[in-house]
Amino acid sequence: MIVLRPGQDRGHARHGWLESFHSFSFGDYRDPNYMGFRGLRVINEDRVQPGKGFGTHSHQDMEILSYVLEGELEHRDSLGTGAVIRPGELQRMSAGTGVTHSEFNGSKTSVVHFLQIWLLPARKGVAPGYEQKAFAEEERRGRLCVVASPDGRFGSLTVHADAVVYAGVLARGEEATLRLAPGRHGWVQVARGKVTLNGHALSAGDGAGVVDEEVIRIEGGEGEVLLFDLA
Repeated sequence: MIVLRPGQDRGHARHGWLESFHSFSFGDYRDPNYMGFRGLRVINEDRVQPGKGFGTHSHQDMEILSYVLEGELEHRDSLGTGAVIRPGELQRMSAGTGVTHSEFNGSKTSVVHFLQIWLLPARKGVAPGYEQKAFAEEERRGRLCVVASPDGRFGSLTVHADAVVYAGVLARGEEATLRLAPGRHGWVQVARGKVTLNGHALSAGDGAGVVDEEVIRIEGGEGEVLLFDLA
């Protein structure tokens, strides 16, 4: 079964310096039908104006991923990390016992466009941590590339969550498949362009839950996707 979450139905917030679309309940947006999907708690599509950003704030017991689509996102945290995340790069911050951080668009001219993702941790109270890696388009082109996993397989980021995250860039005529193990579920989020998921047409901003399906089949239409394999 494919449970569609059209992008046009997402929560929407506009704060002048920030425009954000919420696939699941977040901040002032509350919908009891969309409180997350399995261990996936948040997918926010954010656009931050030049010279603006999220001031220092705290998190605890959450695995937070940032996937940049356009522009550059500057990160600082209480672990002493100072980093810039660019398109094709994935950041993982484990909040664990507690961490404070800020995210900022240092450009004077360009908007930064990125996906902010929260995963529920497999256990609480882990030590806070940070990790970042670039995944070249060649690694993601025409296939599903593992970008985060519990064991850091294939050089992916390590998340303290029962989730494997894939990224793929699929041109028209290209197809990528993933066979789900019994009891596993999938979520597909279209970051850009268009794809077809098990016969369902999806566009940028759309998401879909995959339940009781043996195979996830994604056909490209010049689309970029994130796929979550979840317990």
